This record gives sequence, structure tokens and C-alpha cells, in this order.
Amino acid sequence: MKLLSADEIRLWDQYTIQHEPISSIDLMERAATQCADWLEKNNYSHQHVHIFCGKGNNGGDGLAIARMLTDRKIAVSVHILEFGHKGTDDFQANLARLHQYPGVSIRFIQSKENFPRLDAGDLIIDALLGSGLNRGLDGVTAQLVTYINDGPCEVVSIDIPSGLFADQTSKNQVAVKADHTLSFQASKLSFLMPENATNIGEVHILPIGLHKDYYKSVSSKCNLTDDAMIRVLYKPRDRFSHKGNFGHALIIAGGYGKIGAAVLAARSCLRSGAGLVTTHVPKCGYDIIQTALPEAMVTTDFNSSFITKIEEDISKYDAIGIGPGIGTASETRTMLHTVFDQFKRPLVLDADALNMIAAQKDLFQHIPRESVLTPHPKEFERLFGKTADDFERMELALAKAKELNCVILLKGHYSLIATADGKVFFNSTGNAGMATGGSGDVLTGIITGLLAQRYSAVDASILGAYIHGLAGDTAALQFSQEAMIAGDIIDYIPAAFLHVSAL
Repeated sequence: MKLLSADEIRLWDQYTIQHEPISSIDLMERAATQCADWLEKNNYSHQHVHIFCGKGNNGGDGLAIARMLTDRKIAVSVHILEFGHKGTDDFQANLARLHQYPGVSIRFIQSKENFPRLDAGDLIIDALLGSGLNRGLDGVTAQLVTYINDGPCEVVSIDIPSGLFADQTSKNQVAVKADHTLSFQASKLSFLMPENATNIGEVHILPIGLHKDYYKSVSSKCNLTDDAMIRVLYKPRDRFSHKGNFGHALIIAGGYGKIGAAVLAARSCLRSGAGLVTTHVPKCGYDIIQTALPEAMVTTDFNSSFITKIEEDISKYDAIGIGPGIGTASETRTMLHTVFDQFKRPLVLDADALNMIAAQKDLFQHIPRESVLTPHPKEFERLFGKTADDFERMELALAKAKELNCVILLKGHYSLIATADGKVFFNSTGNAGMATGGSGDVLTGIITGLLAQRYSAVDASILGAYIHGLAGDTAALQFSQEAMIAGDIIDYIPAAFLHVSAL
């Protein structure tokens, strides 16, 4: 799914108006109907509803919603920010329509003295400002948003929480803190940034029938993964295939007290479909791996506690995942450098492999082309430096992916995948229950397994993150987000592949 800018969405509206064709106010009516239906379906029909409107088209949406809720016998009060200027044509048309409903209270807000009383149990609909916002809030508008945020009411924002920018950071800006955001047709970039989590609440994308031809014609550097994208990436198996067709993966992981990281990464690599999996662990991990993973082969380091050297020829492997639980000893760092020099295919670099690169920056220039780096936010900061906000971090990830000719998968609720050709993919699966020890090791194993099967680095990262999150979503339904552990994610990788194969 393409993530379009506010300007592109505005052009999409205009294209629809011209080519459907449909009048702008009828398109607004379509959007308002979707919102009113959502409110009724989600049992907001019993509450008193306060609708706060600006005088733009977002406010026009609010006025249309007020009329529709009144038709459904819901008590509505409308509060319009008044700055002495006329509203947009569609706002004025909807205001005239609403004046035909004498039971609706319409009041104008010119100062904080005009703010209405808000009681617990009331519902607020925020239709003050839409995605066309180009500057921060101030004056009465900022005071009103703060008043709404401090109040006792549940808040539903239309299009986007007022005060939030669609395409740039809103950090340190005054913005509505919504419990739900009802947006139209496609998600917005700002909805995927962790810094906006307290503003957007639960996001619901409502279809309003915008013209498909415009969407097909426009390109976007930012995308949100969906079933349609995954259906294209997934490679069904040929029934005459054998294990040699699906690659031999090597997992270099584990140290004394952390052999579990190697078990998780190797087990998920097996579950992702690699034909053969070998693990390289310190001697202390031999019995553990052989017992926990009879399907995997094992080589051991001469050191009993941590990895120092790989004696065999690693060029025979189709993909290598390295990092979970290996520590950062100087001997281990030497081993990492040797792997970089000897292995010329993409690697998956995670955890301590990234920490060693961060501590010795000259290792960057030795990373094989098209490798996949999978940092969490703190590891990303250690690797590439601090950023002021999530948007700046996204741009830094893109710049570094291009500079290193690699894929950077920044882990999070919507994991960000930055590619060397300047594209960003946000993963749409996963949940907060996956914020548990070992979850990243599982992701390393999945992506390594897909690389071994000849998926490209970009495709392995996109599909791997999707499978990982989908397995986590299924596990959470079974165990709850609180109780699930990393091993549960692995147990539901098969269900995730069944879903993908059926698309």
C-alpha cells in the first residue's frame, strides 16, 4: 500500500471529483457517512456528542456527521472555531444544511470563555483541522486542543488528530490526543511514527471510493506492507523440489548463558523453509543445540564460552545470520571481520554483531553488499547517531542504506525497512506482545532462511518481517500479549505461511 503525502491525497480527491465524476460536497457526504456508520457500529449512539469544527473541509466533515448523527436520534452539539472569516464552500453548504435541524445546538468559539462544559461519558469528535495543516497551533486553537486533551471525554478525530502534521514531525507541537482516528482511503506516514502514538490512538482507514486510476499512476517512496504486496513476493514451492533447492543457512550465535539465542534463531530459520541449517556455537552449546534442534547441524568453536573463529569454509553457505548472543569480545570481533572478508553474499547482522560494528566503525566498509542490518532503536543510534525525531531517523536510515548498499530493518511496532534505492516499507503486522526477549533472534532466523532460499535482501526483509509479525499476532490471540514469549512466535510461523500461501 502506497503512503501518499497530504498534497497527493488532496490531488486524489480532485482527480476523483473530475473523473468519477462527483461533486466535492457529495464526496464529503460519502466520507461523513462512513464516519457516522463507524460511530453507530461501535456503539457510540448512546452518548452526547460534542463536535468541534474548524472552517475548512475537515470542519465540513464534522458538520455533515452532526446532521447524520441527529438523523439517527443521537444528541449532538456543534462548536465552531470563529475567527471572523468565511469557511470553505463545502463548509458553508453543510452549515446551511445543518441550520435546517433546529434540535442541534450550534455555538461559536472566539475565546476560552466559550469552551463548552465536557462531562464524563460524552464523546468528542475532533473535526477542527485536517491533513492540510502547515504550521503549529497557537492562540485559541491551541488552548481548545489542550482543553480537549485535559477533559474526561473519549475523543474521535476525523482524518487526522488536529495539530498533527501528515508528512513531518509534530514533536513538541500541541495536537489532539485521540482515542480513535478515522482516516480515509489510505494510511498516512505520521500514523506509523512512534512519536505520534499518544495522539492517534487506534487508526481506522475508511474507504470512500477515491478513483483507482490516480492511485495506480502515482509512485511513492513510502509503503505499508499488505496482503497484495506479500502475494507478489511469496514464492510457492515447485513440487519436484528437494532440500538443495532451498539453501543451506548458517547461524552464528550464542555464548555461555545465551545459547538460547542460537536455538531461537536456528529454529526460526528452519521454520522459514531453509533446506539445511547449521549453527556455529561455543563448545558449551553443543549438547543444547543437538537436543533442542535435532533437525539442525552443529559446528563448535574451540572456545567453550564464546565464539572466536570458524574453521570451516563458509563460502559453501547460501546465507549467514550472525549476532544473537555472541557478545563483543575482541576475539569475536576478529571473527566478524573474517566473516566479512570471506563471505561475499548478503548477511543478516543483528544484536552483538551490530554492537561490534558500532564500536569499530571501520567495519562498515567490509559489510558485504545487500546485507540486512536489523537494529532496534538504541542499536540504530549507536550505529548511526542520534536523531531529533522519527522522520529524521527514517531519512538517516535511507541515507545509510544507500551509502552501505544494504537493507536496514529498524525494529518497532511498524518496523521500518529502508532500501538502497531510496524506498521505505513499513511492516503492518505484529503487536506489543512481541516486545520480549528473543523476538529479534527469531526475526534474524526467518530472514536468514529466506535469503538461503534465494529471496533478495529486500524481499526477504519485507516478507520476513511480515511473517514474523503475523506469527506474533496469531500467538497473541492464543496466549495474550502479556504471556507470549519468543518461542510462541516460532510455533506460529507455520500458520503465518499458511496464510501467505493462501493469498
